[in-house]
Amino acid sequence: MKIELKDERLKTLSEKVQVYFRNEHEDPIGELKASLIIDFFIKELGAEIYNQAISDAHDFMQDKLIDLEEILYASDK
Repeated sequence: MKIELKDERLKTLSEKVQVYFRNEHEDPIGELKASLIIDFFIKELGAEIYNQAISDAHDFMQDKLIDLEEILYASDK
């Protein structure tokens, strides 16, 4: 699976990476280098983060379905 960001989102993230390097490392970087860093992290971590998010969403929905079953079904007692 390939994760692609919309141009506007990539630009926003690029700006944030540039600010981070300027503030935390006193080493300003340009838009190209920031984009390459983002691409690297997406390639290396994107699938793992995506899969964890899907797993978390699944667990959340599973809990809600259990709650819904308790609400919908009348007690036999």
